[in-house]
Amino acid sequence: MNRPEITLILARAANGVIGADGRMAWHLPADLRRFKQLTMGRPMIMGRKTFDSLPAILEGRRHIVLTRDRDWQDEGAEPVATIEEALKLANAPHVMVIGGAEIYRLFLPLADRIELTEVALEPGGDAAIDYPATADWREIAREDHPADEAGRPAYSFVTMTRK
Repeated sequence: MNRPEITLILARAANGVIGADGRMAWHLPADLRRFKQLTMGRPMIMGRKTFDSLPAILEGRRHIVLTRDRDWQDEGAEPVATIEEALKLANAPHVMVIGGAEIYRLFLPLADRIELTEVALEPGGDAAIDYPATADWREIAREDHPADEAGRPAYSFVTMTRK
């Protein structure tokens, strides 16, 4: 099989934060719906900490977990040690890389597409990533949403493809 199309899917605050103590620093139901829609039926590649942060196994998707611990296993997880193993195991035309920060950095040079939620907040956090380099990426779609009366921040859904 040829190399699959690799999509990074992430939500990132204005200051680069993507997480705090294994959790997201905001709650955006529309972002969770978009995540489900983008990942449904596709293998997801993630790090062990991201897998551990999930509320449960996400139905309709495979959970391929990149980990250094060769003995680690968990129900619903398909552990692998390398990017190459993850892509081979996925054996699909499209794979979704869902985090965390270290996994994003590993896959960024291989990624074809980024599905980014830009969140208009600057929270504290212990996991952060740089904004994708505009020299490498082209924004092809953007959908802006204002802050709402429930106190949720403004956010934008942004789709980027490699130049």
